[in-house]
Amino acid sequence: MATEGFKRKLTAVFSADVVGYSRLMGEDEAGTLRTLEIYKGVMSDLIRQHRGRVVDSPGDNVLAEFASVVDAVQCAVAVQKEFQARNTEFPENRRMQFRIGINLGDVIEEGERIYGDGVNIAARLEALADAGGICVSKAAFDHIESKLPLGYEYLGEQTVKNIAKPVGAYRVLLEPRVTVKAEAGKGVTHEARRMMRNLFLLGLLLALVLAGVAVWQFVLRPSPPVEKADPKKMAFPLPDKPSIAVLPFANMSDDPKQEYFSDGLTEEIITALSKTPRIFVIARNSTFTYKGKPVRVKQVAEELGVRYVLEGSVRKSENHVRVTAQLIDALTGKHLWAERYDRDLKELFAIQDEITLEIIRALQVNLTEGEQARVIGRSTKNLQAYLKALEASVQFARMDKQGSMKAKQLAKEAIALDPNYAYPYSTLSSAHLLDLWFDFSESPKESMKLAVEAAEKALALDPLDPRTHVGWVNLYIMKREYDKAIASAERAVALNPGGARALGVLALAVSYSCRFDEAVTLYEQAIRLDPFPSSLGFRNLGIAYRCVGRYEESMKQLKKALELSPNDLFAHLSLAITYVKLGREEEAKAEAAEVLRIHPKFSLDYYAKVNPLKCQSVLEDNIACLRRAGLK
Repeated sequence: MATEGFKRKLTAVFSADVVGYSRLMGEDEAGTLRTLEIYKGVMSDLIRQHRGRVVDSPGDNVLAEFASVVDAVQCAVAVQKEFQARNTEFPENRRMQFRIGINLGDVIEEGERIYGDGVNIAARLEALADAGGICVSKAAFDHIESKLPLGYEYLGEQTVKNIAKPVGAYRVLLEPRVTVKAEAGKGVTHEARRMMRNLFLLGLLLALVLAGVAVWQFVLRPSPPVEKADPKKMAFPLPDKPSIAVLPFANMSDDPKQEYFSDGLTEEIITALSKTPRIFVIARNSTFTYKGKPVRVKQVAEELGVRYVLEGSVRKSENHVRVTAQLIDALTGKHLWAERYDRDLKELFAIQDEITLEIIRALQVNLTEGEQARVIGRSTKNLQAYLKALEASVQFARMDKQGSMKAKQLAKEAIALDPNYAYPYSTLSSAHLLDLWFDFSESPKESMKLAVEAAEKALALDPLDPRTHVGWVNLYIMKREYDKAIASAERAVALNPGGARALGVLALAVSYSCRFDEAVTLYEQAIRLDPFPSSLGFRNLGIAYRCVGRYEESMKQLKKALELSPNDLFAHLSLAITYVKLGREEEAKAEAAEVLRIHPKFSLDYYAKVNPLKCQSVLEDNIACLRRAGLK
């Protein structure tokens, strides 16, 4: 029976070590340690990407656990293929190859530590693996045989140290889907050869595992676990205040439908952090480009131009949730803070607040009580309503008729779940306006009425939510009330000073007021906060560049918008105008054809009627360009 504070669980255990580590160290100790740190950092990133967690990482060993055997084996394959590619850069005698053993078994859990037969068997299987190979137990094999397109070779029943019964073992062949039996006696011979050669290393590994060195934060390692980012390689200069990118939290639940759950947590933390002007926060669109990819902290920091990176995972099980998070200083490779939260599902929003405040403290940013209340404030406690609202926003960003319809449906579902939640009303208002802009509506007058009603409801429910003011910016622009549009946008920026979207709508308001130079500056500031924005961000910047005569730059931005959203009607219209300005009328005609493909009933008369651009001379010039492109 387990001692108090201990509990047993069934888990997939992943154990890895370096083949010939002593030889590598003897030939080049400093070089081996550098390579090892990089490889272990890569392996740790891949483990997290495959919804696992690193339990321990002493010396040349890595011990991890996964809720799913499928995830564990897929991770192991990804690790070995990644290292195989990296090893081509080294001479054959300097290549670092790992062996990986995977077992599905019962382990004892104490805090962050796991140990017991489940762990010991994984370590023994690791010793049976070839250099750069993977060996799995029969218990693990039974779960993956029909689920992964891999080949397997049965090694027979293996008698391993400190385990009472023989363990069935399989070598993973990585490529062809075929399972073969080993030749008679092959498994025993293989084991004897491996066990004799690695007896000392395995004994050392077992001692370290049983010691349970909790190095999830890697605080006891003599050198940093994360490859350092190079300030000279940053895509953008580092801001003069703490800068952070919040990576999408990995969904560790078995149900892929829970993606919106983990996405919602990430979104909430980003939104909360961006409410203080003392922190530079990369927008959601940009960090979500890394979703589901095996990326390194160094890569994220250099591509986004930030010093700090937050990453984590979420596992939801019925009414329970486990959230892990860690904050890394990319310039030093050090972990500034890490925590695991095991709570009832109803406490999710409390977890979000705790993580947000821990990050702010770790970045040494001091908030007043009023600032803290604003940072962690929210207008709903209904998790499902929040996730519906988030999905509605994603659908709206498609900028097409189907996206608008889906956004309105989801927004209404969120409102039904929480009628006092302001955010879905804002999205609903914007979707009705989109219908009006693109002539998707059978009654433009009714669309405007519904847009105003939804915006008024959002503002009444939560005047401190910057998104409610964003919605009013668009409405005021449509009503040609430009000063009010700018005032609403400035209010959104005041409430969300670190938010790319608030800056973007202020740029939009001044752009429709024909203050184009100012709009370019604001759009560029928004792009710095959101280097990989939605199509809307690229499209608006492209339009602003065209309005100040920067046609080549306009074309590049509009093409980026269309790569992300091929059916963005406004982007095609804008690119057609830009091509005419560049004298490339054949390409302008091709863009006009795309406009008619997306919206066969498009008319320039309607476009001129609904376009609220303040300076009529610019609008008339745009329409003339569209006529030259072939639109009527």
